[in-house]
Amino acid sequence: MISQIKSLLRISALGLLLASGAGCAIGPVNGVLVTVNQFAGEFNPANDVAFAKEATGCQHLILGLVSFGTAGAGSIAKQAGIKRIAIIDHSTINVLQIVYSRYCTTVVGE
Repeated sequence: MISQIKSLLRISALGLLLASGAGCAIGPVNGVLVTVNQFAGEFNPANDVAFAKEATGCQHLILGLVSFGTAGAGSIAKQAGIKRIAIIDHSTINVLQIVYSRYCTTVVGE
């Protein structure tokens, strides 16, 4: 009986660990162990903005407990002095779905 309870607790703990990563930084595809993605975001359809400046901002999540940083395109552009945006791209790194996650936004423009 005790061994069955221990087995149930182990399975429950594993399920909780995997489920807790459901809101982590992911891209178009993700792996359970490690994810490293770069993917396209938005672009200026008029294509009339020079690629003069580039800036990146990231949000970090550690152990599902501590989150910090900014990955908002507007904030990144303002801090970098980008007045007109040509491209917004994204990238993610995710380790074991909960240990460490990073979501970055890159803004290019003038």
